[in-house]
Amino acid sequence: MGIVAGLDSAPDFTRIVVCDTDTGAVLRQGYAQHPVQAPDGGGRPSDVDPQAWLLSLGEAAGGGLLEGVQAIGVSAQANALVPLDSQGNTVRPAMTGGDKRAQVAAADLIDALGGREAWAQAVGCVPQAAQSVTKLRWMARSEPENAARTAVLLQAHDWLVWQLLGRPVRRTTDRGGASGTGYWAAATGGYRPDLVEMALGHQAMLPEVIGPADAAGTTPEGLLISAGTGETMAAAFGLGIGLGDAVVSLGASGSVMAVHPEALVDQSGMITSLADATGMHLPVVTTLNAVRALRGTAELLGVPDLESLSDLAMKSTPGSHGLVLLPYLEGERTPNLPHTAGTLAGLRRESMKPEHLARAAFEGMLCGLADALDVLRGRGVEVRRVFLLGQAAELPAVQAAAPALFGAQVIVPQPADYAAIGAARQAAWALGVSQGTLDPRNPPVWQGAVAQVLDPGEELAVGQAVRQQYVSVREQTHPGAFRP
Repeated sequence: MGIVAGLDSAPDFTRIVVCDTDTGAVLRQGYAQHPVQAPDGGGRPSDVDPQAWLLSLGEAAGGGLLEGVQAIGVSAQANALVPLDSQGNTVRPAMTGGDKRAQVAAADLIDALGGREAWAQAVGCVPQAAQSVTKLRWMARSEPENAARTAVLLQAHDWLVWQLLGRPVRRTTDRGGASGTGYWAAATGGYRPDLVEMALGHQAMLPEVIGPADAAGTTPEGLLISAGTGETMAAAFGLGIGLGDAVVSLGASGSVMAVHPEALVDQSGMITSLADATGMHLPVVTTLNAVRALRGTAELLGVPDLESLSDLAMKSTPGSHGLVLLPYLEGERTPNLPHTAGTLAGLRRESMKPEHLARAAFEGMLCGLADALDVLRGRGVEVRRVFLLGQAAELPAVQAAAPALFGAQVIVPQPADYAAIGAARQAAWALGVSQGTLDPRNPPVWQGAVAQVLDPGEELAVGQAVRQQYVSVREQTHPGAFRP
């Protein structure tokens, strides 16, 4: 029996889990907030000194947490670009998250290559403000001196792996991390250096993309470091999802992703074609409105929190007495209606009660996510089970309606550090391959997530009728906007 560690460097904290190599059981864990950084020198809140990630990592690993560990896997926040100069020093702070400064640059890049379809064909996604390629364009336009000094491009997890290994000449990444940059194509498994040059104004060195079970290297102390991956891919790996599984994440906005054997090229740009941490693919469809629709409804009805909104909704019945909410409060990406607003339809005297509006908010949110699922199903993605993530997944009103509206079994995993667990599982895989005990094509089989299992059962027909009611209103209000 061996032990491995997985660390997840999230936007605000580092969490480390130490796991049994054979079963995945979590033996010990550490946690530390990132040091708070006041923006200075013209910096913005999305500008972060990567040293903060190392300081947090050191604190989380304190107290002998890593004693006896044989291998480490690294998961880190997606869309954190670390530009380095030719000596390996950071040119400027890392640009993290969905940086709004880059929105104009995204539109600029879309036009430069000839439109959304051209980007979808090239790299499987259309530039958005969060992606590295877009941040490069922003830097070239707004900070030309920094752009000119930039010689190497790394993501957060690439940079952390490189630091753990003592900053070797070889720099590596994995398919999952590379697929979110906007200059690596999941369909071909190759970089598009021409897109880097288009965005930055010149070529830059890109990390070598290594296989899911490959090691990035070994530290002088003999600690094996696996390839690492992005947070989304690590969480999927930690959950243990496979073919036939989809993950629906309920944040302010929503996302739906599923495991698929091949990259999906979607000319409409609704699907972002990411790679996973196992050699498969993770097509993702995003909705702009999920829990924000619930919070807005709670404010409108004067209820204090989402739990109270859920209790109120449970006093209504499926279909909300004919009330239908199209929850497009911030515009919408799926369907592509960026400038629209939400719609409340079906108002009758008998439906004008708080509990019916509360129920309509939950059904509208879930139907919007069912639309996103249908985009994937329409492209041949099999969905037998839906893993439901996010705090709202625990709400009774969500759990009551989701299986029948999604038309699938719904799994609600207990909250856990799935990204860190996924990173540890990757470390165990690389360690096993290096020792000759595991196949590079088959990851270690670990205990699955502890979860509630909800089946649509007899409610399926009712749920599909509610879904049809929603689709009818959507088509009447926005005819032809949704083409899965």
